[in-house]
Amino acid sequence: MNVGCAAPLTPDRLTEEKNLNMLQELNISLIGSGNMAEAMIKGLLDKGMARPSNLFASDPVDERRQIMQEHYHLEVTSDNRLAAQRGDVVILAVKPQVLPHVMSDIRGMVRSSALVISIVAGVPIQTISQGIEHEAIVRVIPNTPAMVGQGMSVWTATSAVSQQQREQARLILRSLGEEMEVEREDYIDMATAVSGSGPAYVFLFIEALTDAAVHLGFSRPMAERIVLQTLQGAVALAKESSAHPAELRNKVTSPAGTTAEALYQLEKGGFRAVISKAVWAAYQKSRSLGGLSNR
Repeated sequence: MNVGCAAPLTPDRLTEEKNLNMLQELNISLIGSGNMAEAMIKGLLDKGMARPSNLFASDPVDERRQIMQEHYHLEVTSDNRLAAQRGDVVILAVKPQVLPHVMSDIRGMVRSSALVISIVAGVPIQTISQGIEHEAIVRVIPNTPAMVGQGMSVWTATSAVSQQQREQARLILRSLGEEMEVEREDYIDMATAVSGSGPAYVFLFIEALTDAAVHLGFSRPMAERIVLQTLQGAVALAKESSAHPAELRNKVTSPAGTTAEALYQLEKGGFRAVISKAVWAAYQKSRSLGGLSNR
């Protein structure tokens, strides 16, 4: 029994440790400190990927700056230009409608060696690059479960982003949950429709299934508990199993049974088709918001 003997570090693990140590030394500036930015700050601190002294946030709202100071002990400012100048990594975390003002504000202020990460929904890399006069840009579509460390972030990078910066981006996004790098920016529009909007589809299903349970006679607290654990368990089983979802579904479905009857009604009502149409509509909307509908 080898008590106290640490497992040897693999080359991949050594590289990850090196990147993490480097990330901890970088100054990370967040322009905007809304819910997603706060989730990122909390994740970075909780996972030891950053220290409060290396994080800097700008926001025009006094209340948000106060929250950042009191809860996370960050240095804050209302000056976007100062935040842009300070960062080795600059994270754009503002609403799309205010981005033009922000880009005008920080144009030419970002360090030439800095990495810019945009989590601004629907805005293409080219727009950001031209707007701030910077080329090393990572564009990300995160989703709201990031607020509890269970997010899915799909991202892509320009050719000006170095391999080291890609690893820094990867580690930062892991503070929100899981991440996936894609080669082409058009995947970001696809991810917007699937993972970005996806939690809303799930919440609607939770709401509908809970209402159905209440209609049967459960109290709402009972219904909510049953539904949430059922979904959580089903997702955990799907992730752990190597079986196709159809196979897992078949295991629940006895011939002429209750599940078969319920599934028949879902299919009869166009369940699959409605989901497909909804995702397609979200995808088209994402493209049009980014001015890419004719791409």
